[in-house]
Amino acid sequence: MKLISWNVNGLRACIQKGFMDFFNEQDADIFALQETKLQPHQIELELLGYHQYWHSAERKGYSGTAVFTKPKPLSVRYDFDEAEGEHPKEGRVITLEFEQFYFVTAYVPNSKEELARLDYRMQWEDAMARHLAKLNETKPVVYTGDLNVAVEEIDLKNPKTNHFNPGFSDQERQKMRDLLGLGFADTFRTLYPEKVEYSWWSYRFNSRAKNVGWRIDYFIVSQRLMNQVKDSVIYGDILGSDHCPVGVEIEF
Repeated sequence: MKLISWNVNGLRACIQKGFMDFFNEQDADIFALQETKLQPHQIELELLGYHQYWHSAERKGYSGTAVFTKPKPLSVRYDFDEAEGEHPKEGRVITLEFEQFYFVTAYVPNSKEELARLDYRMQWEDAMARHLAKLNETKPVVYTGDLNVAVEEIDLKNPKTNHFNPGFSDQERQKMRDLLGLGFADTFRTLYPEKVEYSWWSYRFNSRAKNVGWRIDYFIVSQRLMNQVKDSVIYGDILGSDHCPVGVEIEF
């Protein structure tokens, strides 16, 4: 089964930059998007053979996720099973239940300049960890998306100068390590412990051409699924967004 995830940084813009070419060429079983930046009525995609699930933010032109899947899920949930109002409606999480596994895609809140939103990020990470752990009790989980953190120094070009910046703060890195400690595996780093590849590059300073990037987009799976993961891929040559797509091949 081929699974792909891509932070498109505005789907309407990405469609003008070759999104459909990549989508059709890959022919994935499940394709997840983050930062769609649109309301449901603002786009109609003809995706033959796919069921479409969209989750938009209340705020227009902001955040948003979507999943396009060939196999029809048994159920679909949006956001967390937590008290209404605890989290702003930012369209960040979609959970699909299939016969053999759960598929969760997320656009994790950015901690913002000077870590202005770090407290909320920590609260959100705790909610996601509870959500994934609960699912994992029933079926193995595939968790993917723009998780907005580079965990180890190998995961970004300039770790020293970014140490206290959003996405590489000690607090964010520790939350990811805590999550992995609950029985999950980072597929790419597990298969390729020393490989240097990035999934996001700033639009500033010609960063992509110089490959000054970060690996902040992931496929994370329940540890017990790891031996069924055949490959974990970063499609670093695919343009159209400041992120590139990531993917896994899993045998079910």
